[in-house]
Amino acid sequence: MSVTIDISGLRRERVAVVPSPLAELCMALHALAEPAHHPGLQGWATGVTARLDPHLADRMCEADFLWRTTFSDLFLPYAGAAGGSTLPGATLAEELDLLDKLTDEQFVDAALEFTCAMPYDMQGAGALVDPASRRRALELAAARGPRPAEFTERLLADPPRIRAWLRQFLEDCDEAFFADTWSRLRHQLAADARRKTDLLGRRGLGEALASVSAAVTLDETGGRIVVDKLGHGRTSIRAGSLLLVPTSLGWPHLMVLHRYGWQPVIHYPVGSPELTVPTSVEQLTLRMTALSHPMRMRLCRSLARSAFTTSELAQTHGMTAPEISRHLSVLKKAGLLTTRRRGRYVLHQLDVTMVARLGSDFLEGVLR
Repeated sequence: MSVTIDISGLRRERVAVVPSPLAELCMALHALAEPAHHPGLQGWATGVTARLDPHLADRMCEADFLWRTTFSDLFLPYAGAAGGSTLPGATLAEELDLLDKLTDEQFVDAALEFTCAMPYDMQGAGALVDPASRRRALELAAARGPRPAEFTERLLADPPRIRAWLRQFLEDCDEAFFADTWSRLRHQLAADARRKTDLLGRRGLGEALASVSAAVTLDETGGRIVVDKLGHGRTSIRAGSLLLVPTSLGWPHLMVLHRYGWQPVIHYPVGSPELTVPTSVEQLTLRMTALSHPMRMRLCRSLARSAFTTSELAQTHGMTAPEISRHLSVLKKAGLLTTRRRGRYVLHQLDVTMVARLGSDFLEGVLR
């Protein structure tokens, strides 16, 4: 499984390595929402959370599905600009201006990515113009809970209002905690971008991509970039550019924006924290046996990002509910899942803290 980027005809000057304050703010919000994904950031997350204004903390929950379970493409708005060659802004304000320049259709479709209602790497009718897509988006959002359902209803009814709400929220986050965080991180990210750019000029694209991650390779014969991920996707450069965007807060997430009609972006982590190792050979054997099945690995990818019911997993993975239940039973017996009840639904989620004890390679694989 992989995401591929067709780079046929890509010229060296059309490859850029540039930090993005808005993308880093997305990673900051994600780390605050899912601290278990980022054990090395727990001190930072605890400090930020302790200082947060309660009203801002409540607002973080209103649309946290944009950064908790998915990484919305809204946080990389330059990729949606016409021409396919717009670079990230030097400041958060500049990137929020780029976000404002997206069309309502682009904004809505990117915001509704969490529902999986719209085609992603192929052309398709969006929820603002297609009644069937609109109904499906509302149904899938409702299945995720009352807050996603309410957000989706408001978004489809009045996109400008939600756009204004999101910009104000991001500006308030910047004032509350992100400006200070960015002032410390931007130098590290700029230095990494300079190193990658220098390597690109001296050694070529293949060496530069190898320095981004061992999961990113250049297939020169096929004229494509291959990113090893637990998922499928494809896109092409067409007449645009390729962007490499570093993040200090994002490990272990390696993301590829491959939305149809948008500029491809590889959002890669700089550095990684230390993780603990297994303490029991018996426990390790049991857990690795449970994870030896490729279908259970795919389930872990979904369950690492959010809690799902058995029926939701069955629909997503094209299997029957009993088949999914058998796989979940194996994972639960190995102590790798947590479950909780929401009304008449039972939600399953990967215990990321426990998985981290298996080692960074597995954790990076399922969260990549």
